[in-house]
Amino acid sequence: MTKSIFKCPKCKEYTLSEKCPKCGSKAFSPQPARFSLEKERKYSHYRRKLVKREQEQITK
Repeated sequence: MTKSIFKCPKCKEYTLSEKCPKCGSKAFSPQPARFSLEKERKYSHYRRKLVKREQEQITK
């Protein structure tokens, strides 16, 4: 078990457990996901394709 901080999305309370002791809902890590340049390159084709599709829908 790792010691990390979690945040409840409902009551906005911070806790050390994965379940909020105040409201009982599931708590999530408030830290953003780590950035990986390798994964960024791997999925960049899909991201560009999505942006192009969204721009085409806006111009219609």
